[in-house]
Amino acid sequence: MIELRHLRALTTLRETGSMVRAAERLHLTQSALSHLFREMEERHEQPLFVRKSRPLRFTSAGLRLLQLADEVLPRVAVAQRDLARLASGQAGRLNIAIECHSCYQWLMPTLDKYRDDWPEVELDLSSGFHFAPLPALVRGDLDLVVTSNPDPDLKGIHYQPLFGFEMVLAISRKHALSEKRWVVPEDLTDEVQITYPVERERLDVFQHFLDPAGVEPADVRTAELTVMMVQLAASGRGVCALPNWALHEYLQKGFVAQLRLGEKGLWSTLYAAVREEMLEQAYVEDFLQTARDTCFANLNGIRAV
Repeated sequence: MIELRHLRALTTLRETGSMVRAAERLHLTQSALSHLFREMEERHEQPLFVRKSRPLRFTSAGLRLLQLADEVLPRVAVAQRDLARLASGQAGRLNIAIECHSCYQWLMPTLDKYRDDWPEVELDLSSGFHFAPLPALVRGDLDLVVTSNPDPDLKGIHYQPLFGFEMVLAISRKHALSEKRWVVPEDLTDEVQITYPVERERLDVFQHFLDPAGVEPADVRTAELTVMMVQLAASGRGVCALPNWALHEYLQKGFVAQLRLGEKGLWSTLYAAVREEMLEQAYVEDFLQTARDTCFANLNGIRAV
């Protein structure tokens, strides 16, 4: 018997290319996922993929099951969505605010897919740069906020983790620090810190790296667009801390160099914040799942939380 959970596990392994990352995505231990694949292989009396192959290679049997998964799983998702729509019996509204411009990289594909799946849901999108979005969520002015800075003092808000990511430092390839693998806060004392135009306490590089060490950069310069921040860093006019996935394409093109913030890196989590009573709405639940799926399919360097 072929089970949907088996097909989902196999497609996740294909997408991640790694047992470790696949287990993280599926919220399983690595041993539990290995047991699941052994169960599948015993059931079908043949291996499904080549262990320790780089890149991961699937056998003919594995490829056949992946073909089936590509046919069946989208149809199951559509049926589940239709049933949820029938159960809710009404359209909805999603007014969304985001706290970082780099989020557009994955949010726009998410919205495109979501609009196709839920055409009756009214969607609106705004930047949270120039107002405090979480209090607006509490008031009901917004329905969902994408944030990496949860406020535990606000009641009635659920923070759904989307993914974990590393904040990294983008610098000119000719910068004096470019020979290092990571920086300590004191390395940035004489640097111009380029940031998004938001309050200092909403920036991880200050809140979790510079401020705890009592370090103040030489100056702070703001730019609203990620590409502008990268261009400024590339031309040697400052350094900027960005999510690893937002910097990936600029690293691939050789525009800038990348350094870790601290030896172990500065890790953060991106959340979708919604009011607790909205979690029961099928169109909200499906948006959260669509966002997670889109992120893991398109972003480099993120991890499950």
